[in-house]
Amino acid sequence: MKTNWDYTQLADAYLERPDYAPDALKQLFNIAGLKPGDKVCDLGAGVAHLTIPLAKYGCIVDAVEPNDAMRANGKKRTADLPDVTWYEGTGEASGRPGGEYDFVTFGSSFNVCDRPKALKETHRLLKPGKYFTCLWNHRNLDDPIQKKIESIIKSYIPDYDYGSRREDQTEVISESGLFETPQKIEGEILWPQKITDTIEAWRSHATMHRQAGDKFATIVEKIAEYLESLNVDEIEIPYTTRAWIARRKD
Repeated sequence: MKTNWDYTQLADAYLERPDYAPDALKQLFNIAGLKPGDKVCDLGAGVAHLTIPLAKYGCIVDAVEPNDAMRANGKKRTADLPDVTWYEGTGEASGRPGGEYDFVTFGSSFNVCDRPKALKETHRLLKPGKYFTCLWNHRNLDDPIQKKIESIIKSYIPDYDYGSRREDQTEVISESGLFETPQKIEGEILWPQKITDTIEAWRSHATMHRQAGDKFATIVEKIAEYLESLNVDEIEIPYTTRAWIARRKD
């Protein structure tokens, strides 16, 4: 399915991305009143980073992903989870039936949607009184290693911008008029990762890829050179999972 951004070249690198903080997920699931057997629509499911914990919680998950390569990787990762079904679709036009879901989720995907349209689709999908959430993992940019990586990026892209993925989502959700005032949830996670896998994960950084253009490969190469200069096999990367959760207005 054609979308504004083609993630095909990044699909394998996405496998090296971190999980979401378990504490943040626990808070979200509790607020949503989620229970085993509930039906969830995971929009922009990618390679199943959010689909998997939802399914392991006992939910029946319809994973919707527009990119063929991402969806193929997601299917492989969830092959042993019988309550996960994959579909082609987008956050704005999921193709799933309305009024059937107990929870709708956007794991690192809400920012690549037309958010007002995605909120209308989410409202359509949810049962009355149920919740949706959008969440991302944000690297702690005060960490010395991450600070150095940022300086490498900005030496090539001086006006580098993370865009809406690091914005407060409260306003766009509230302005839709479709949901109650959202709650913001945060959780911390230290993600141990081999240097080789960290470098591979940077090859999945779509935000940087879009802004770097033909400089992208060079930037990843410079990040790789820096990480390899640390002379360690593995580092711990501090992430904050940031989420917004809101109840559907009826």
